[in-house]
Amino acid sequence: MASERTMHRLLISAAHKSSGKTTVSIGLVQALSARGLKVQTFKKGPDYIDPMWLSAASGRACRNLDFYLMQREEIQRTFAQHSQDADLSLIEGNKGLYDGLELDGSNSNAALAKLLHAPVVLVLDTRGVIRGVAPLLLGYQAFDREVQIAGVILNHVGGSRHEAKLRAVVEHYTDIPVLGMVQSNKALNIDERHLGLMPANETQIAAQHIAEMGRIIGNQVDLDKIIAIAQSAPPLAIPSTARSTKKIVSNIRIGIAQDAAFGFYYADDLDALRAAGAELVPFSPLRDTKLPAVDALFLGGGFPEVFARELADNQSLRNEIHDSIETGLPAYAECGGLMYLARSISWHGEKHTMAGVIPGDVVMHEKPVGRGYVRLKETENFPWPSTQPSQDDPQIVMAHEFHYSSLEHLPPDMIYAYEVQRGYGVNGTHDGIVYKNLLAAYTHLRSLDNYNWAARFVERVRHLMNIQPRARSAS
Repeated sequence: MASERTMHRLLISAAHKSSGKTTVSIGLVQALSARGLKVQTFKKGPDYIDPMWLSAASGRACRNLDFYLMQREEIQRTFAQHSQDADLSLIEGNKGLYDGLELDGSNSNAALAKLLHAPVVLVLDTRGVIRGVAPLLLGYQAFDREVQIAGVILNHVGGSRHEAKLRAVVEHYTDIPVLGMVQSNKALNIDERHLGLMPANETQIAAQHIAEMGRIIGNQVDLDKIIAIAQSAPPLAIPSTARSTKKIVSNIRIGIAQDAAFGFYYADDLDALRAAGAELVPFSPLRDTKLPAVDALFLGGGFPEVFARELADNQSLRNEIHDSIETGLPAYAECGGLMYLARSISWHGEKHTMAGVIPGDVVMHEKPVGRGYVRLKETENFPWPSTQPSQDDPQIVMAHEFHYSSLEHLPPDMIYAYEVQRGYGVNGTHDGIVYKNLLAAYTHLRSLDNYNWAARFVERVRHLMNIQPRARSAS
């Protein structure tokens, strides 16, 4: 059974990556929020950084929608669940409208727009082009008639003369409405580094920057037309099947590393940890000199290499984390967390001491070592066995990685949780270092229908700590 719901929505895409759709999306979300609208944001594909900016602009946690990691029904349910109390939902695509892993486009932005019956607003980079925008738009329209291209925002416009010519071309040759002309403006730029945009949790002036982006985009894009396009989306049929919403009283305390160095967390994963009975207790490896009272640790990804000196200087916390894991404290670390738990991080000719739990040294490289989706198979050493195997093979893990570092000088007898079937992991064949009650991997997991790692981790902590779960009362 499926139910139909009215949800105002649109998808922002582009002809190709680096067209400026992220800055346009952030500016639109901020401008619409400034009007008093409740805007729910979504990001297609695996991404931590863009959702940080979108979350900051909307005041609501951005959610990721991913064909590789999620079933189609799960994408629909996730979208509906988080959109139901919003005035408007904005989905930011990744790469170009028709780009994706599959030749048939089944995991492209266009496929997501069709699945969610979301009208598309196309962002076009107009640098160095005038009349050429017409055949581009006409081609994008004709390529898949099921995709509704409801309007175009022309970005990186060079000036009033360029703007006038572009508008005349689009209006003469196409029937696609021009929703805005965004002038090239340094105020719209977000600093970039090796993994992409600077995260919003690092910059101290993120709120001011977002406000300025909203002001600029709001003045150069017709917000009333954007709202009308979102309101034109038809009712959406939502599958009724869903993961159980039964919650357990929070009786496990998990310390979660959250600061400028560690900020790569999916909102759905944090929700899943709480639903499984975990209270998340934030701490900062940069600032805190001691750990809070916790039953386990979760060290997510981020940029520990950028803050390696500060992390090294905080010797008291490094030592406490080392000693706690050595004496059996359960811990899970992803990518940046793994790097922090190694002996050292070397980058730009500097080497800094880290926690020293993992007997290896992190070395940064100019190009990615592991990048993209991964497929893993759990080994017999995987520390969180599933108590409720899914219909699919419970040993297969679909996830992603994105790291410019490698872990070197590891001893040959390391124990690994995963065999790598696609991707790189620690050494091209394995990922997931298992040491005492620690699992540390380059892979980034997501807690979803097919693989609820959060519940498995909490259950493992509960077993090790001999803490019994308590169901939440009906009242």
